[in-house]
Formats: sequence, C-alpha cells, structure tokens
Amino acid sequence: MLQIRKGGHRDLERYYTLFEVDFDEKELLPKLGLHAAITKGDAELLIVYDEESRLELGYALTLCRNIYGYVLLKYFAVLPWYRGKGVGAQAMRLVNKHYAEKQGLVAELAVFDPEDKDTLRKLRKFFSRFGYEGLNCDYRLGGAPAELMVKQIKGSADLTPVIHRVIRDFYARVLNPARLEKMVEIRRA
Repeated sequence: MLQIRKGGHRDLERYYTLFEVDFDEKELLPKLGLHAAITKGDAELLIVYDEESRLELGYALTLCRNIYGYVLLKYFAVLPWYRGKGVGAQAMRLVNKHYAEKQGLVAELAVFDPEDKDTLRKLRKFFSRFGYEGLNCDYRLGGAPAELMVKQIKGSADLTPVIHRVIRDFYARVLNPARLEKMVEIRRA
C-alpha cells in the first residue's frame, strides 16, 4: 500500500537532482529558495513510498501557503523505474487527500518543446481524471506557454478572475522580485 510523507531538507537535497532530470531548467525553482520555503512552511516536499518495502516511488513538491488557501502542485513525478505501473494515479490520490482541507489544488502543465503536443494532451487527460479543470488565462512559465488546471476542494468560485494573483503569491514566497518577473508571466484571459 502506498503512503505519503513530508520530506525535509536532506530529502530536498536528494530529490533536487531528480527535479533537474524530470523538469526543464526554465521551470526549476532555486534550491536555496526551496529550502527557505520549506523552513517557513510555504512549500512541502511529499514523498510517495511503499509501506511494506519502504521504497520511495515518487514525489510532489508543492507551494502550499498563500492568501487564497490554494496549493500549487509545482512538481509531480514518479521515479523512472516505476512509471507505467499505476503509481502516478495512486500518488495523485494521496496528494489530493493530503490537501483535502485546502480550497483546492492548482497544477501547472508546461511542455517546453513546441513540437511535443502529445505530452500536453496526456497531462491534461491525467489531471482531468482527478477532477482538475482547465483555467482560462494567458500563462507563460520560463517564457514557454503553459496551462493551469484547478481541482476545487472547498472552493467553488471561479478562480479565473484572481488566478494571476494566486500564482504570483505562490512564487513571491520562493523567488526574488526580479526572478519572479523573469519566470512567471500571467494575465487574465
């Protein structure tokens, strides 16, 4: 049976290398900023593991504190040797359950290769299976077009009118103002 646990600074040191492999450098948050955010409670590293074997199977890094009560699912991945075995679906259920007391979860979908339409389609389909719905906004992450999807938990209002504030609030807790302006561009649609 899969479980989830909060990771600490040592875990972040181990997992940051995986972030660099699994995600484009344009969307990577600085390691020191993440350490500071974990210390302040603005971010969480969640590690998915098998309860019986204690083997780690995947991870999620969230920006979990903002003025609106939402959580940004910044990074979510299954370790390469466990992919294609249903671990991602189980891990997503655990992440959703972990944040069941929040207003909702926001997922970023970014593909930095403009020719790779299939990955974006698969990401949309995966998140839709868990109740995430697309938000209508003009969003660029690291200069590349990106999409946002939200899973409402306690919130029911349309997040579209304030999503630009929500996203900027998440990132302002991890990035300095200059880096924030360079990395995140978001406008209401």
